[in-house]
Amino acid sequence: MLEQVYNVLFLCTGNTARSILAESILRKDGAGRFQAFSAGSFPKGRVNPLALKVLECYNYPTEGMRSKSWDEFAAPDAPAMDFVFTVCDDAAGEICPVWPGHPMTAHWGIEDPAAVEGAEIQKEAAFVTAFRYLKNRVSVFACLPLASIDSMALDSRLREIGKMDGATMRQDRGS
Repeated sequence: MLEQVYNVLFLCTGNTARSILAESILRKDGAGRFQAFSAGSFPKGRVNPLALKVLECYNYPTEGMRSKSWDEFAAPDAPAMDFVFTVCDDAAGEICPVWPGHPMTAHWGIEDPAAVEGAEIQKEAAFVTAFRYLKNRVSVFACLPLASIDSMALDSRLREIGKMDGATMRQDRGS
């Protein structure tokens, strides 16, 4: 019997860094079990070059990565999402579209590496840190027994993942 493939959407405001990192990580580490997507409430229209550099350094896919609106995933012909994770506090606080498929949601906020100022090495270090935090969360998520866990327990586990190392102050959006 074939295992279900789950659709996962990572949201951030600009869809230039954190959500892009998470999408790429799940594309590679969850290949065959998950289809990963990312979007933003106010996409900037470009992916941060440091996000792409860090992904390439760790041998994660960058092909086809683009900054896009979450409206693409709220359209009637969009793939039905099984999970939607916000990775920035701003996006978690916004009123999201109604997603086809009524996915489970959780907030996995981490600091914005694109907001770091200073020398290029400091900026790159912030992206490496964000990558590490997101990789840890995605790894725990990908190991969950999704086919056999009840929805209340799964909801609890998804929220616990959002509280892992690197979590921002806003822990839960109450969805």
